[in-house]
Amino acid sequence: MLEQNGGLRFLRRASDRPRRIRLRRGVYLLPSLFTMGNMFCGYACIVYAMRNELETAAPFIGFAYVLDVLDGRIARMTGAESEFGLQFDSLADVISFGIAPAVLSFAWGLNSLGRLGWAAGFMFVACAAMRLARFNIQGMSGSDKRYFVGMPSPAAAAVPAATVYAYPWGLFDYREALPALAMVLVPAILMVSRIRFRSFKTFDLRARQPYSVLIFVAAGMVAVATHPRFVLVVMAYSYLASAFIGMAIGRFRLRSGRGLPSDGSQPAAPPVTGEPPARDTAAR
Repeated sequence: MLEQNGGLRFLRRASDRPRRIRLRRGVYLLPSLFTMGNMFCGYACIVYAMRNELETAAPFIGFAYVLDVLDGRIARMTGAESEFGLQFDSLADVISFGIAPAVLSFAWGLNSLGRLGWAAGFMFVACAAMRLARFNIQGMSGSDKRYFVGMPSPAAAAVPAATVYAYPWGLFDYREALPALAMVLVPAILMVSRIRFRSFKTFDLRARQPYSVLIFVAAGMVAVATHPRFVLVVMAYSYLASAFIGMAIGRFRLRSGRGLPSDGSQPAAPPVTGEPPARDTAAR
């Protein structure tokens, strides 16, 4: 009773007293500005899609992807990584790579399918949100950083964005819009799948590279500048198909015996852990 009234409070040890958690005030401004720009691009895409200006709306998803990559890079380079930045970036990604592509696809052709169309759009949003939530709870793991587990949400959003940008006139007949369901549902399912997609995080920009790399970069810039609709569609769908091509090559090598040790014994199975083999960073 005395302890409840504070009479014996002086007898307590310092370690027994409840600690007050002090939250840090303020945010790292530079990476947060890029994240805010990412969110603005997603919002702009939604606004232009609602106004049926699809040719203007689609490129904003590409701009959001560039800003999403930059905010993570800058945060790591400047030592400005924080829990707030991680959560803020994830919320921005839900808008730019979840809601915006779904609204864009619905305005482009899924609206002609009625309930089936908006249900497919919601499936894309739900899968993007689940992927980002899975990313947040995975934490840092010392696994292979060469691969993503599931299709990254920016790459999944690039599929409908590039398709709409290549054909911005839209689909008004439900028979034409039925194949558009695959444009939304396939990337949505791949986002929450366990299929591995190649990552380019291990590419060291500070290391010396052959001069031919600059030639390929220049050729890519010229191709995007001269034929942006065709090149962006090829890039988006090529990355989607790259995971299945990699799986096919791996199975072919395993069946042909190239993946077996020289003594003919079976390779040891990797240890089973609760963590996925990779964790993507730039939204992942």
